[in-house]
Amino acid sequence: MATVVRWKDAHRASRYGYKYHAADIVAAIRSGKILVYPTDTIYGIGCNALLGRSVQKVRRLKGTDHPFSVIAPSKQWIRDHLTVRFPEFLDKLPGPYTLILPKPAAFLVDASPSATLGVRIPNHPFTQLVRKAGVPLITTSANLSGQSPMKEIADIPAPFQKHVDLLIDAGRLDHLPSRIFDLTGLKPMETKRILRR
Repeated sequence: MATVVRWKDAHRASRYGYKYHAADIVAAIRSGKILVYPTDTIYGIGCNALLGRSVQKVRRLKGTDHPFSVIAPSKQWIRDHLTVRFPEFLDKLPGPYTLILPKPAAFLVDASPSATLGVRIPNHPFTQLVRKAGVPLITTSANLSGQSPMKEIADIPAPFQKHVDLLIDAGRLDHLPSRIFDLTGLKPMETKRILRR
């Protein structure tokens, strides 16, 4: 059964009696726990993208074989691991954007088996915990494949309640999904927003 953490409580010191605070969330990310978490658009579900077993668990929960994007811990992580042909697009981050970039074929294959990877840095304080964890976090809308994304924790699909480890409640999130820019070709191209997968 998932543990629910109110986002505003996650920053209070553990002496106040809360089971989870920021350091615990960072540890959960690193260890491969499955999280539902807030972004600057909608709620996401994910895990440490470096841990294939956890990534496959997220994939089974959503019921999808689509490639996953990741929240990068920093812009430098993007530069170090992906091919950045249009560096000016990194200036859009943090923000409600997903950048599709070339990657080594063998890198993060459980997230994306192709030679490209979607990468985000949302403009939300939760992103700072990803930065502290120092690992990429799977990011995909928190819904079963083909259904509407959840807008608040009360909307969580029943299978998630049983198999997700941590639900971070930041209230109602009702924004448009991120804008997607394909930066793998000779010129940047904006693609259609993906409302549900």
